[in-house]
Amino acid sequence: MERSLRARPAVRDALEPKAGRDTVRRHNLSLVLRAVRESGEITRAGVSARVGLTRAAISSLVEQLLDGGFLSESGKSFSGQAGRPGTVLKVARTGLAGLGVEINVDYVAVCVVDLAGTDRVRLVEYLDNRGAPPGRVLRRAAHIAARAMSSAAEQELSPAGAALALPGLVSAGTVRQAPNLGWTRTAAEEPFAAALAALRPGLPVLPVRSENEANLAALAELWFGGLGGIRTFLQLTGEIGIGGALVLNGELLRGAHGFAGEIGHVSAVPDGPGCRCGGRGCLELYAGQSALLRAARIDDPNGATAVAELERRARAGDRPALAGLETAGVMLGRVLSGAVNLFDPAAVVLGGIYRPLAPWLIPPAAAVLGTGVVSGLWPASGSRLRASSPAADAARGAAALVVQDVLGDPLAYTARAAAG
Repeated sequence: MERSLRARPAVRDALEPKAGRDTVRRHNLSLVLRAVRESGEITRAGVSARVGLTRAAISSLVEQLLDGGFLSESGKSFSGQAGRPGTVLKVARTGLAGLGVEINVDYVAVCVVDLAGTDRVRLVEYLDNRGAPPGRVLRRAAHIAARAMSSAAEQELSPAGAALALPGLVSAGTVRQAPNLGWTRTAAEEPFAAALAALRPGLPVLPVRSENEANLAALAELWFGGLGGIRTFLQLTGEIGIGGALVLNGELLRGAHGFAGEIGHVSAVPDGPGCRCGGRGCLELYAGQSALLRAARIDDPNGATAVAELERRARAGDRPALAGLETAGVMLGRVLSGAVNLFDPAAVVLGGIYRPLAPWLIPPAAAVLGTGVVSGLWPASGSRLRASSPAADAARGAAALVVQDVLGDPLAYTARAAAG
C-alpha cells in the first residue's frame, strides 16, 4: 500500500475533500520524481529509503514515470555489498520542459529548462521596448520564444507551458502598472499565447502564466543559486527600474494583492525629484540603470554594453563612475535598512545589473546598513550582502516555475509527455 498524504485529524471540516486513491497516487508520483531529481542519480531502493514508501510501491510508481517519459534508467549501481545491483534512475533529459520569457525595458530573454533544471536553450535580444505598443512587444517576445522552442525541439524537448517574467505590478495575467515600459492595465498572457499560437499553426496552444520578474529572479536564486541553505532573503534586481522580492522560509511573500516587493519606488529622498510612478525621490532615480549611466557619463542605448562599460570604468578608477556607484550604494543602504529592520532577512542578494557592479555597491550600502539596522547584526564588512548567482535570472526562474508545476503533478502531464 502507498503511504497516505499526511496524518489526518480525528475531526475534519465537513467540506474538506477526502484524499482518495487517485489523490494519494498523484502525490506519491510527485514525491518519487522529486526524490530522483534532487538526488541526480539514485536506485529504486534508494528512493524507497528516501521517501519512506515500500519497494513494491516505488516499483509501480517508477514504472509509470518511466512510461510517461519523466525518468530514464541506465547502467548498474554496485554498493559493494551482496545482492543484485540496482538500475540507476535519472530525470529524463528529453520530453517535457519549461519555457521562460522575460520582457524588460531594453531586452527580451527566453530560456528553456529541462526537468532536471538544466538550462538547455537561451536567447537574448536587446530591444528598446519603452513606448512601444504592448501588443508589438508581446509579438516580438513570441517570435523569440518560437525560435527557442524550435531549438528545444531539436533536442527532443517540448515545453509544458510558458511563464512570462514582467516588470511592475503583475496580477491575474495583467500588468497593472509598469512605469518604465509605459504599460497600465495591460493584458499580457492571452495576447502572448495568441501570438505564439499563430507562429505554431496546427500545434496545441501553450498554457501561459505570468509573474513579476523580481519574484522569478528570487525563485531562481533559491532554486539554482549559491545561498548555502539560506531560505529567508531579500533580493534586489537592478535594471532600468529596481525590483525587489522577499523569500520567507522558501516561499515568496506576495502581499495581499500580489504586489509586494516594489522597493524601487520606495522614497530614498522624500523631497527628491519626481518619479514617473508619481512619487518623489524613489530609489530607482538614484540607483537604477539610467542614473548609474548618467552619473558615469555613458551614453549608450544598448544597456548590456553600457553596463559593461560602467564596470570597465569602475575597475579603471574612473571618478564619475565611482562617484555614481558610491551614491547608488548609499541610497541602496538607506532603503535596505528599513526593509531589513522590517523583515529581518538572513541575506540581501543583488541581481540584474547589480551583480557585476556589486564590488562597488556593497561597501557603501553595507556601511549604511551597519548603522541603520537596529539589531546590529549587519556588519559594515558587507558579509550579509552578496551578488546573485550567475545561474539565477528571471527568465530561468520563469522556466523553472513551469517545471515545478510538472514536478508537482506529473500525472496531469503524462499524456503530453507521451505525445511530446
